[in-house]
Amino acid sequence: MVFMYVPKHFAAPSDAAVHELLSRAAACDLVTWDGQGMVATTLPLLFDPAAGVLSGHVARNNTQWQHTGSEALTIVRGPDAYVSPSAYASKREHGRVVPTWNYITAHVYGTLVAHDDPAWTEDLVRRLTERHEAGRPSPWSVADAPRAFIEGQLRAIVGIELVITRVEAKWKLSQNRSAEDIAGVRDDLRADHRGSETERQVAAAMDVF
Repeated sequence: MVFMYVPKHFAAPSDAAVHELLSRAAACDLVTWDGQGMVATTLPLLFDPAAGVLSGHVARNNTQWQHTGSEALTIVRGPDAYVSPSAYASKREHGRVVPTWNYITAHVYGTLVAHDDPAWTEDLVRRLTERHEAGRPSPWSVADAPRAFIEGQLRAIVGIELVITRVEAKWKLSQNRSAEDIAGVRDDLRADHRGSETERQVAAAMDVF
């Protein structure tokens, strides 16, 4: 059995925070074992907390959908950002600092189930599309494309579900640093010379701690 290294101070703040991370996940990495080695695919997934599953689809030619019955892993990533030693107050005190990376992630383990069923897969595709088209001025829908074309596309994919058995989550957000160092990192992530959307998300997550 494989486990992620999670020191106590980097543990997820709550189950609710983990559920939110899984619910907001876009593209994730599905990792399976084919009997000879590891196989990985990046794909969009939907989290259903009531059913305890992550759902998606892969190309029919991608044999990963056949890796059913054994444990599979999905890596879900939240925001991440480089942390410069220059952001630490302790750099000015003693200089014994090095770069690191702050991030939020979850390793979701479970049993892979395949759905070689066009009706099941079409329902999933519609839900995925509605989620990612939401907020666009003219959102695209499955109904916009010719029906024969959609049916052909559906034949080329297979639905999959990861029935979740355990989740290992990690919130590495400088919790092992002093309050002064944490404040310096937050300020640096929000500074004009950085301040990307992802970096601001990391800074906001650090506010919780």
